Amino acid sequence: MKYKIFVDGQFGTTGLKINEMLKNRSELELLTISEEDKKDIEIKKKFLNEADLVFLCLPDAASKESVALITNENTKVIDASTAHRTNPEWTYGIAELTITQRENIKNSKRVCVPGCHASGFIMAMKPLIENSIVSPKDKIVCHSITGYSGGGKGLIDAYEDSENEGKFISQRPYALGLSHKHLPEIKHVLGLKHAPFFTPSVGNFKQGMLVMSYLVKSEFLNKKITRKEVLSIYKDYYKDEQFVKIIEDDIAYLDDGFLDAMNCNNTNRIEISVYESEDYMLVISRLDNLGKGASGAAVQNMNIMLGLDEKLGLKI
Repeated sequence: MKYKIFVDGQFGTTGLKINEMLKNRSELELLTISEEDKKDIEIKKKFLNEADLVFLCLPDAASKESVALITNENTKVIDASTAHRTNPEWTYGIAELTITQRENIKNSKRVCVPGCHASGFIMAMKPLIENSIVSPKDKIVCHSITGYSGGGKGLIDAYEDSENEGKFISQRPYALGLSHKHLPEIKHVLGLKHAPFFTPSVGNFKQGMLVMSYLVKSEFLNKKITRKEVLSIYKDYYKDEQFVKIIEDDIAYLDDGFLDAMNCNNTNRIEISVYESEDYMLVISRLDNLGKGASGAAVQNMNIMLGLDEKLGLKI
């Protein structure tokens, strides 16, 4: 049996990547809409309802409009926008989130792909919250640096325009109103009282990211928890997860003391490493913002929803 797949928004960064990942898979038939027909509602509606599974790679409002066009009750949808990430009628697409989440995704017809920053933060904090190391009441500080592909076609064009050569060399913080669009899903999924104090930035590289969460030891149940204990919690929580790698030897992991944001590129892997001093602990998630942070996560969810091998088309 061939599954019919339609990528609505196939000309954007995430859509192009999904198409690239799926194009050689023999068990799938990709339905394609032409550039000139993509705004024709009737033509798009036909594709949306003909597909076994639809990827929505669109702005929020457009995603909601496409969902409203689907009348085929058998069509499954994976939305890569932020439109449905806090909607209880949609399943949050981190299969590793809880022991039951993979089954929830498998049985769902509506799944939302997490944000890239959100994926790194949530997967770092969920095991600590579940083990009462971090309280949902804690105020957590987080900083993230991502490749410029996270900003979509406009930012990619700006960085790669020869006229801008030498213009974007430094790390560039953004969302300085401290209300980044991934914060609602982070707060919702983790059940936090306060959204994290979060500052993202763009680096002068195309893809890859580091999500860095800063924790004060004295605030964890007033006890001096160690890096070794935290690593043990992560190893147990993610013990059967093929796309999650817990780093124990941090010296070998680093490159002369530096951590490269790009070493998970073109994989669906997330790596979690932990660093400490007497008073503080730093948890870093490394992932590909276009992989586990976007298109890779979308394909992983598709595999689960269609009952296929979860690893198909994905690199660990």
